Amino acid sequence: MRGFKNFLMQGDLVVVAVGLVIALAFSTLVKAFTDDVITPLVNAAGGHGSTGIGVRVNGHLLQLGAFVSAVIYFVVFMAVVYFLIVVPYRAYSARRGRRVFAEPPAVKSCPECLSGDLPVAATRCSHCGIALPSSA
Repeated sequence: MRGFKNFLMQGDLVVVAVGLVIALAFSTLVKAFTDDVITPLVNAAGGHGSTGIGVRVNGHLLQLGAFVSAVIYFVVFMAVVYFLIVVPYRAYSARRGRRVFAEPPAVKSCPECLSGDLPVAATRCSHCGIALPSSA
């Protein structure tokens, strides 16, 4: 059981799972926009009728209520994912000495080769090798 727990709590696996959940929720939002806004506009341009609650455009219904409902669903769903998965996992990882879902460490740029991925404490550029000015 300990090996399975360690597998599930790997940083990459949780990040991928959160990304997948966000993608699924976003796909619901896109589907609602397509079904409830774009399709009625296309129907209005083509002369086909539609029924429901929303705004009428050229005699055809633009179902904004269903789209607003999908937006609300997306926001609530992302809040639940954040507070029930991301926050506890971040706290768990912090206890183990790892940083996940956090701001990346500060970096500085090399004035010679303009590479911008050097740690703030670096004294030499890892790309061109020149001495860097102190950050203090």
